[in-house]
Parts: sequence; C-alpha cells; structure tokens
Amino acid sequence: MELILIMRVLLRRWWLVAIPVVVAAAVVLPGFLSGQPAASGGYTATFRYSAAQVLEAIPNRDGDYQDVWLASEYTVNAMTDWVRTTSFADEIRRVAAGRGLTINTAVLGVAADNRRSIGQITLSYPDAAGLETILAAAMEVLKTRAQDYFPQLGRQPAQVTFLDLPQVAAVPPPVGDRLAPFIRLGIGLLAGVGLALLAEYLDPNLRRREQVEALGLPVIACIPRE
Repeated sequence: MELILIMRVLLRRWWLVAIPVVVAAAVVLPGFLSGQPAASGGYTATFRYSAAQVLEAIPNRDGDYQDVWLASEYTVNAMTDWVRTTSFADEIRRVAAGRGLTINTAVLGVAADNRRSIGQITLSYPDAAGLETILAAAMEVLKTRAQDYFPQLGRQPAQVTFLDLPQVAAVPPPVGDRLAPFIRLGIGLLAGVGLALLAEYLDPNLRRREQVEALGLPVIACIPRE
C-alpha cells in the first residue's frame, strides 16, 4: 500500500522528479554527443632484461664458472631492489633532464620484479611522449649507473641486455571515470524523487479519500473525476 502511495506521489509530481535528471543530462550529454572518451589513465610500458657482473672486475677469482648463472640471478635481484628506490627515480630524472624532459616524479610510476635471472620493469607516466624519453633514460641508468650503488660490481657497470622492445600503451581510464555519467544521472534521479516526496510532505492539501481517513475523519461523499 505504501509503495502505491509513493508511486502516486511521483506520478503527480513527475516534473519535480524530472528537473534534476534534466540538469544532470545537460551536463552528461555533450560528452556523449561529441564522442569524447573518458580521460585516459595515463600510459605504461614494460620491458625485461638480464644482467650480470663483469667477471674481470672480480679480483683473484679461482675455480670454474659454474656459478655464473647464480651470480647473474643475484645481480638481477639487487637491481630489482634498486629500481624500487627513490635513487633510481632520481637517476632517471637527471638523465631525462639531459634529454630535455623535466619529470614530475610525483606522477612517475616505477615497478620492478624478477624471476630468477630475468628482471622486469614497468614504468607509467601521464604523457606518452614523456614516457618514451623516460624509457630510454631508465635503460641508460640500468646500463651505466649500477656501479655507483653496488660496490660489489667493482666500479664496473653491470652487463645489461634488454630482452624486449618496450611499447607505450594507454592505460584504460578508471572504472569510476567510465561510470561517472551514469552515476550523475542516478544522483539526479534520487534528488528528483527526494524533491517530490518533500513537496508532498509540505503540501497541506488533501487529494484522496485515504488522506482524509488517515486523519480520523469520516468521508461523507466523493466527487468523481469526469
């Protein structure tokens, strides 16, 4: 019964329900009509690499080379941990500055992982062209700066081989951005329903027999609609 009464209120005051929806649609529709996509989530690129210590940098090395693969794994492990530090991001920023790009490190995303002797680095940045420069700077840092942070390299740069040609790809916009138009319309609809119910609550007029009976008054007669 209460649901029927609410529906009657909404049908009687439909224009109050429609006003916020129309306002929300006026904000949302231009984007749909222009075909403008939701804001991009930025750009990302991933590449893999292998690395090893220059064997000639190890003084007085005896024995065979059966541990070369294990040494490579340790090198990649160390470089993975280094990539996750702010010093690696600072090195990228300095190299990129020499290439004419000023990086906002607050929006530069750097992630690293490795599986045994294969390392993986993922970089993200809001600008595609800027990310291309950052990729080149990150590769240069890996090949030329590691000895400044790892004394065990014997002041020799690590031998780094890149296994992928990284491709810059757009990141899909966040789900919230894609659903934002529908959320706005939904909020407009809820606001309209609230306005209609509020207007009904503040309206002192009695329109139906049930409203009179709810006040404890007897109904003597009803005037039918034409």
